[in-house]
Amino acid sequence: MHFSGRTLHSGANSASIFPIGLLPALPQNGPARAAHIENPSASAWSLSASKRLLDLSVALVALAVCALPMLAIAVGVRLSSKGPILFTQLRVGRGGRHFWIYKFRTMACGAEQSGPHLTRDGDRRITGVGHWLRKLKLDELPQFYNVLRGEMSFVGPRPKLPKYAAIVNMPYRPGITGAATLAFRDEESILSHIHPSHLDDFYRLHIQPMKARLDARYMCRATFWSDLRLIGATFLTCFRTTRASYVFRNASMRILTTPVQPAKTSGTVNSFETAG
Repeated sequence: MHFSGRTLHSGANSASIFPIGLLPALPQNGPARAAHIENPSASAWSLSASKRLLDLSVALVALAVCALPMLAIAVGVRLSSKGPILFTQLRVGRGGRHFWIYKFRTMACGAEQSGPHLTRDGDRRITGVGHWLRKLKLDELPQFYNVLRGEMSFVGPRPKLPKYAAIVNMPYRPGITGAATLAFRDEESILSHIHPSHLDDFYRLHIQPMKARLDARYMCRATFWSDLRLIGATFLTCFRTTRASYVFRNASMRILTTPVQPAKTSGTVNSFETAG
């Protein structure tokens, strides 16, 4: 299977609107080595009190506005299949600390014991209601509670399972949406071409390192305006509009070509910006 600079190909499908070709290539002799980024840099905005204030404001408004829709979703999840309404899972957050992430349950109860942690298109463990919740990203709504608790931000790398955590000593909070989240919005379609027994290795060697580099590159250049553009693109992609691809491609091109802002965290030889 071949991975080009700008688009990740898998069988007949391809998925990526992020300009991956602008990033340094992965080492040919060891993709696993590039899968972990230690002590990444962060822009002033990424660690600012203003960003935290914005997160709190957005989370409070979102929970208030979405209270009734979330109640309806909860009823739908309860009636569609047996099991709890919410799905909780241990994830890795800021500084390597673990926390419990909250989502609406989209899979049959006990799905984790009956297959791989990763999901792909056509996964029979996903419920009928869960399919639409995932498609519209409505299963992520309970994570605004994680934002209120200070465990997550609106924009940042998606919080990973401990076994897939690729950004070590991450100085910023993980997010509901982020650069890699949008670039790989069709990840389940990509994984649908991989045999279940090879999913973990494929993800660890190919998708994980690319996601980590996209997220680290974005977070060390992030600004208030780039976060707003990314949030807007996230909203558009929920409805699969062609306009969403155009908006995010242009926004991401500007982000990656602007000068890196002064880092407020480590400048060690292992940081993302200085490592070879």
